[in-house]
Amino acid sequence: MHICCAPCFIAPYKHLKDEFDLMGFWYNPNIHPYTEYQKRLQEVKRFEENHDVKIIYNDEYNLEKWLRNVVFREKQRCRFCYYDRLVKTAIYANHGNFDYFTSTLLYSKFQKQKLIRGMTKQVASQYSVKFFDKDLREYWKEGIQLSKEENMYRQQYCGCIYSEKDRYYKGK
Repeated sequence: MHICCAPCFIAPYKHLKDEFDLMGFWYNPNIHPYTEYQKRLQEVKRFEENHDVKIIYNDEYNLEKWLRNVVFREKQRCRFCYYDRLVKTAIYANHGNFDYFTSTLLYSKFQKQKLIRGMTKQVASQYSVKFFDKDLREYWKEGIQLSKEENMYRQQYCGCIYSEKDRYYKGK
């Protein structure tokens, strides 16, 4: 399961760990600034230490590459961002002989669910691994509560420089 952050992982992990031999996967080159990336990564590592879960870390942080793919295509940035992370997750799932891949992106009510699901069929076919398609938003409120109980760092934007701007800038 691709993990965008620990707060988005906690409830899906709780509900899926008994059904699957669940392994997490960290890959998020979109997160800006680097200090934010580090906060989220450290929170995922803390979660791993406190729970019976294994996580693979691809800590490739190449913000410049990410930006080269979205600058002047800002309206398509989410499409690129989702696709990049889903492809990397599918590649790891294929090489690791996992039965499925999925993402905590399906947990957030702020992510574009239809867009994510639309591209997973192509990614699954291309990398010969099945996509576990479950609407994880049903765990939204529970995840918020659990993350607060564990005193997790809870960010206020999805991670990219554009969403950080949107967080503060309201068309002034």
